[in-house]
Amino acid sequence: MPTARHFRHIALSLDGTTEAPHFERVAFKVARIYATLAPDGLTANLKLSRDEQEPKSVAVISASRGKALPGSSPRHPRRRPPGAADVA
Repeated sequence: MPTARHFRHIALSLDGTTEAPHFERVAFKVARIYATLAPDGLTANLKLSRDEQEPKSVAVISASRGKALPGSSPRHPRRRPPGAADVA
């Protein structure tokens, strides 16, 4: 996984990309937002079309040398924001 610095460098290297605040995150956009980066630099969101969401076009590589990524293991369940309700 790239560091926040590398992520920012890659995003800003794309033609026409600008960086701007978006709620508590940083957004990268051309005409529309296509990526956001968390303030702590540990997570990023990419907005992909349905075709780009196909498993063949997305690869997740762990830089943790075989360790499960946070939130991907039963030992590390995803944390909900305070006040989030269970959905039945």
